[in-house]
Amino acid sequence: MPDPVVVVGVDGSGRSLRALLWAAQEATLRGSSLRIVHTLPRYEFDIPLFPPGRLEEATARGHEIMAEALSMVQLAHPDLHISTDLPMRSPAAAMIDESEDAQVIALGAKGEDIGNLLLGSTVLQVVGHAHCPVVVVCHVTAGHHRISVGTDGSPDSTAALAHAFEEAELRGAQVVVISALGLPQGWPTHLLRPLPPDDDEVARRRQEVEEQVAPFREEHPTVDVRLDVHRLAPLHTLADASHRSDLLVVGSRGRGGFHGLAVGSVTHKMLHLTGCPIAVVRSRAQR
Repeated sequence: MPDPVVVVGVDGSGRSLRALLWAAQEATLRGSSLRIVHTLPRYEFDIPLFPPGRLEEATARGHEIMAEALSMVQLAHPDLHISTDLPMRSPAAAMIDESEDAQVIALGAKGEDIGNLLLGSTVLQVVGHAHCPVVVVCHVTAGHHRISVGTDGSPDSTAALAHAFEEAELRGAQVVVISALGLPQGWPTHLLRPLPPDDDEVARRRQEVEEQVAPFREEHPTVDVRLDVHRLAPLHTLADASHRSDLLVVGSRGRGGFHGLAVGSVTHKMLHLTGCPIAVVRSRAQR
């Protein structure tokens, strides 16, 4: 069985350096090694992307990026075991392959330009196809001692719960389990009316969430848990929670209260709006 490892992709940008430092801290918390990957892209059919002479230049720049990354991590985490790789292939393919043996993949993204970055990009491809949780780091937060996780009872949200409890135990943090049903069908959102009172549907969902969370409470008895079940919109609820959390965890696909929770829907939109690192988790059946 491979040694536990956290993998991070770097490209020398500020966003990837934020992801690098987040990944180094994650590896330290897990007692894992850190693997730093920088790719030299190629065209299809293994035709090099670069014209004559440029490949050597790009390779030299890649080594500079790696040296900078190593120096930064070693300064902050001198005892962390680090490995590096400079493969010549597409970034998405490299990271998806790395995810087969990784505990977590970390990627950076610009907060202000995340829409342009994600549409059809490396991050979106990796989030949708990785074999382990993928953490997209736009903004690094700390000190909230809270992991927020969205659930709707789907297999992917159960996988998200497992990851959230694992992260909370590592960090000594509280888990806030969020399940938002949205407003009743036909509710006049254009009017300034108060939210409807909790009803039988909310009570049923709370009971379902309690049952879904129960095995994780038992597995992680030291983790403090709070349930947040209500009728606010899922996207609004998750975005709001992200500004009071050290990590937001979502499943890649869902149903019910998080209808359409998938890359390109709620999860995709959350990548635009999150105020903290966001972990996207796929169930084993989806991997």
